[in-house]
Amino acid sequence: MARKPPYDPATRREPRVPKPIDAARLDEMALAYVARFATSAGKLADYLKRKLRERGWEGEEAPDIAALVERFVQVGYVDDATYARSKAQGLLRRGYGARRIDQALGAAGIAESLREESRGNEAERRSAAIVMARKRRFGPFGAGDRTGGDKEGRTLREKQVAAMLRAGHPLDHVRQVVNAVSEQALEEWVDEATD
Repeated sequence: MARKPPYDPATRREPRVPKPIDAARLDEMALAYVARFATSAGKLADYLKRKLRERGWEGEEAPDIAALVERFVQVGYVDDATYARSKAQGLLRRGYGARRIDQALGAAGIAESLREESRGNEAERRSAAIVMARKRRFGPFGAGDRTGGDKEGRTLREKQVAAMLRAGHPLDHVRQVVNAVSEQALEEWVDEATD
């Protein structure tokens, strides 16, 4: 078996510098991106701007990213309303609250009106709080005394409240979940919002 020669820095290859992007390549990149990922118009524009910063532009005039994104919206490759509903429902199912959903949709460039529609109804938001509590074993899903008589119980309860607030749930929902005496009480709480 032949031995590898020792490493010689002089023989190291220089990193390949990618060619600047032209109009046709920009179109191809945008199409490949929307084919691979569910995306919003804002995320597509950010992706294309990042690629242009990394590789540069070869054309005479500056690229019209807004027109390219608008064309993709017109032909239906990008649909902000569908993206917002899908992303929001996924976050709700995972146990995140309305504030966290709003942040994610805002970062994706979704308009306020679409964010408002996507936050879910009151019953869905309450159910999401319960999903978070069940996953993290908060409130009635956890073990141990959290009623607050001793210092450990108060500390545990405060940590649970803080975690649920970070997940985007409103304080009144958090208190309801953390202070619930049983899982059945929480189910009734969700049913109240459904009526």
